[in-house]
Amino acid sequence: MAQYLLTVYRAKGFDPASSVDNEMSQAIDALNDKMIDSGIRVFVGGLMSPELARSLRLELNGDITTAKGAYIDTTEYIDGLWVLEVPDIETAEEWGRRAALACRASVEVRPFYG
Repeated sequence: MAQYLLTVYRAKGFDPASSVDNEMSQAIDALNDKMIDSGIRVFVGGLMSPELARSLRLELNGDITTAKGAYIDTTEYIDGLWVLEVPDIETAEEWGRRAALACRASVEVRPFYG
């Protein structure tokens, strides 16, 4: 079995307080329950807004500078993630499709080394 990272992407400015309704919450909870029942979920986590992040940048001289906000300024950001242990990329992709539907968002599926 291999491990895969499923990441959920949201548009900058996404507000979960106004965008995540009861139906979406129930769909995500049901998906998590299916992952647990299938024995494939290793880890799950939702992330707060990128505005709350702190970015640490290693400079060429070896110094580390800290800045408030996301490391990369983009129009989308990672909102949450799962680590799944499944037999192959096709199985991971199928779970990614389920995640995209439950979260109403784009999802990336990426294998871990090893």
